[in-house]
Amino acid sequence: MSERLLRGSGVSPGMAVGPAVVVRWTMPEVPHRIVPRSQVEGEVRRLRAAVRDITRHLAELKERAEDRAGVDEARIFDAQILMLEDEVFLGGVEDLIRENHLTAEKAFEYKALEVRDAWSAVGSPMLSERLADLTGVTIRVVQHLMHVGADDIWGSVPARSVVVARELTPGLTVQLDRDYVVGLISEQGTRTSHAAILAHSIGIPAVFGVPDAVERIAAGTVVVVDGARGTVLLEPTADELAEAQVREASRLEFERQLEAALDQPPLTSDGHRIALRGNVDLPDEIGSAQRHGAEGVGLLRTEFLITGHSRLPSEDEQSAYFQRVGLAFRGHPIVVRTFDLGGDKFPAAFRAPTEPNPFLGWRAIRVCLDQEDMFRTQIRAALRAAARTQIHLMIPLVTRLDEVERTRELVMDEGQRLAREGIEAAPTVPVGVMIETPAAAILADRLAAVSDFLSVGTNDLTQYTLVVDRGNARLADRFTPHDPSVLRLLRMVADAARAAGKPASVCGEMASEPLPAVLLIGLGYDALSVAPPALPLLRWLVRHVSLERARAAAEEALAAHSAAEVLAVAHRALAELIDLRLLADNVPGCPEIEPGVA
Repeated sequence: MSERLLRGSGVSPGMAVGPAVVVRWTMPEVPHRIVPRSQVEGEVRRLRAAVRDITRHLAELKERAEDRAGVDEARIFDAQILMLEDEVFLGGVEDLIRENHLTAEKAFEYKALEVRDAWSAVGSPMLSERLADLTGVTIRVVQHLMHVGADDIWGSVPARSVVVARELTPGLTVQLDRDYVVGLISEQGTRTSHAAILAHSIGIPAVFGVPDAVERIAAGTVVVVDGARGTVLLEPTADELAEAQVREASRLEFERQLEAALDQPPLTSDGHRIALRGNVDLPDEIGSAQRHGAEGVGLLRTEFLITGHSRLPSEDEQSAYFQRVGLAFRGHPIVVRTFDLGGDKFPAAFRAPTEPNPFLGWRAIRVCLDQEDMFRTQIRAALRAAARTQIHLMIPLVTRLDEVERTRELVMDEGQRLAREGIEAAPTVPVGVMIETPAAAILADRLAAVSDFLSVGTNDLTQYTLVVDRGNARLADRFTPHDPSVLRLLRMVADAARAAGKPASVCGEMASEPLPAVLLIGLGYDALSVAPPALPLLRWLVRHVSLERARAAAEEALAAHSAAEVLAVAHRALAELIDLRLLADNVPGCPEIEPGVA
């Protein structure tokens, strides 16, 4: 079996059976050719024409994605369009043409390689995910300039096939016809890659990150793709095919259960309510959060208001956006995270110093308090929106009490100023702290005393506690929010909030995973905020868990010696309440306990 079973990451649930078709969509060999000086400007014009054509093509793909996957998913193509509209990037390509007399295709290839190397060196998860977009854009433009076959590669794919590729881009994925392609296997990509998101939305089972898949899976080989468990089975037996059919039927039944849960309140089996909110990055996600039953927004990111723009957003623009979100969730809180700039997120409109370690440098609340005019504008916008909606402000990357105290002073100051100016606004708003550092967790009791609520960002808290870059693939097995040290900090925060009579929530990815979500409920968190697509599963899970059992599991997990033991504890607790095969068979990336771990 081991030689026939390949493993990767499940990125889109479901079972698919069919013959493998190996698809190669790669950069063509670009000859190094020097053009005469007289032809240089012609190459520049040829570059600009190709960029216009590809931009139009990407806009068409975006429309197709809206029809097939939804508006939220279609915005994936905006990233590629923005790359082509980036005058700094295109200016660099033109400089290569003019200074080195290169052809347009060679200059574009060189510049793209330069950007790829720069992004890879940063090690940012966000930039890593954009590498596939850069690859897709580069191949399209170079193929267009060289007049070679574009990405119409699906014509030769027979009906009901499983596509095997080194890398799948969003542009290729959105063109898939489910009558022909029933499953996807890729050597590269993760659950959060754009191609994976589209595959999930379209409903095609997919496994990414399968090492050497192109070499190991011969064309025509019958395969079974398990998009939840992340496995690929070669040449299945009759019994294995029958098992796949049974599990697919189970998956469809589980989807019906999740849909039914959306109409039911998020109460534990012993009657305790857990508030389930959505994390919203961009305006397009408001509708998704509504459709998935979000009870407000636990993390409203605001960086999109600056990123990609040549100027800072006005007070009116920010206020209108905050009010729009608030009105979409009447009666529920909207937690606005103040600008989390810095690290890899300094926009073009903002001048920032070069730092050797930007993730430990000038960022988040440090930037806002130093750039007080910008911060005051955002605070005023929140106060104005709060006149008619439940707007809360949350401060990111807090490490000192005075950061909260200074923010509260600014909120009070601007509330009084708006009143003097006769502008409709709330006199104040609740101000909370985003717990993302060990310093904040250790100071949680004092932070709770000067804040209105605490909310844990588990991604950064894990990263800073374990001293592990969450974007470093080599250390991926060490980046685990289930580590006992992280759990102890989470307990400290929950206890501090409870002692102060303040709400405590979690808005990191940890809350969206079934096993750790049980522990969070047991630790005392009564509000969880996750990406909107994870809400149905979380609601279903809450209704099957008892608070009493979750608390017992949390106490046992706090005494564990390793992350594996912590997961084993959660596994045992959940196994008493539900059939865990439902999660293993239907939830991509659901942690599984290895045999023998207790």
